[in-house]
Amino acid sequence: MIILVHTAFRHDNVQHNLGQPEYSYYFVLREFLPLLEGFGHVIDIRDPEKEVDTIYRASQQQGIPCIFLSFMPPNKTPIGLACPTVPVFAWEYSTLPNESFGNKPRNDWRRVLTYLGHAITHSTFAADAVRSQLGAHFPILVAPAPLWNRMAARQEVSRQTQAHVSHAHINVEGLVIDSLLTDLTPYSMTARRASAPTPLPLPKERQEGPSLLTLDGIVYTSVFNPGDGRKNWLDMIGAFCEAFRHATDATLFMKLSHHDISEIVPDMLECLHKAGDFACRVVIFQGYLPQEDYERLVDATSYAVNCSHGEGQCLPLMEYMSCGKPAISPRHTAMDDYVDESCAFIVKSSLVPGTWPHDQRQAFRTLREQVHFGSLVQAYRASHYVARHEPLTYACMAQAAIRSLQGYCSREAVGQPLRQFLDRVAGRSLQPNKAMAP
Repeated sequence: MIILVHTAFRHDNVQHNLGQPEYSYYFVLREFLPLLEGFGHVIDIRDPEKEVDTIYRASQQQGIPCIFLSFMPPNKTPIGLACPTVPVFAWEYSTLPNESFGNKPRNDWRRVLTYLGHAITHSTFAADAVRSQLGAHFPILVAPAPLWNRMAARQEVSRQTQAHVSHAHINVEGLVIDSLLTDLTPYSMTARRASAPTPLPLPKERQEGPSLLTLDGIVYTSVFNPGDGRKNWLDMIGAFCEAFRHATDATLFMKLSHHDISEIVPDMLECLHKAGDFACRVVIFQGYLPQEDYERLVDATSYAVNCSHGEGQCLPLMEYMSCGKPAISPRHTAMDDYVDESCAFIVKSSLVPGTWPHDQRQAFRTLREQVHFGSLVQAYRASHYVARHEPLTYACMAQAAIRSLQGYCSREAVGQPLRQFLDRVAGRSLQPNKAMAP
């Protein structure tokens, strides 16, 4: 089989475009590549309109099945190609886009998916949203990014972990802002309003370039794009400071994935200023971690944190849980497939009006989840108690996280259903087209 793959960003430009729409699809494709390469010959496509059908027609002449996987949302997936085209996309809202807003028929995803005839998504939640619009029998496969096996080395470290209290030295290169070292006084709401529309400058106490970062105590780690409103970092920070106002051994480490955070970090510091006096530590980091030091960060982490309004799958949370890190997380959208009470401290949430992210009107046409602030505070505190005083409970949760993610996103769990799905779709392309017969 020939498998053609495409996404908007590539290895040579993704680092400069972190935080841009659809940048995360590159990382999803990267996780799928080892599995796809076991199915057949994978070709990375730069220009689908020019390349796909040329390769497809050559494969047809040789009797070789060929399929095109577009790691893009349906409204940006090429249509009209002769080659069977399958959009591989994430979705985290209660309703599928079903309006041609902006005078663009492709913004109605029902049109695109009906035309293409099949799709792959990463969660049961997203597949259900599609079927609710296109019918229960629409051929859509749930296939999360198969990353569990890649984290196998760190799983053994987790198995040896009992009470997880860290003391680690990590080499970092980039921007580091440490609440213990930063004067937050300049980041009041009054100061921000006075400077508008110019954002407040970054603090003078920041570190830039190579430095050595020490993490100790109970470490809560979250990796996210701060420019993505779904990530809800406002509650993440506020609840953390409230939960650990008097705890000197709790650290929130936020690794930011965005190409330019100069306008975002001052808002984060304003959030910290609003929290008042607190003894806990909050570290904001944007930059590069060498592989060895990224692994040290994973090992030093006690809990992975997610407070989002919705997730298509959430690769960072999947990575950390695959390594045996219990979560602080709501159980909604994609997380409902792999987060439960055995491996996470569940944060309660409820549905509120929401908007589709690519809808310029920002019209309320869907629902999203809003976490309950008090429940988040409670989850932080309960997790801290377990890490400090119940090492066997922590170890059981760590193993439960590994098992849950193994069942969700291991190559063994994803591989066979994906192979069967691709065979069915590609096999149809080799059937004689009676409509084209003379």
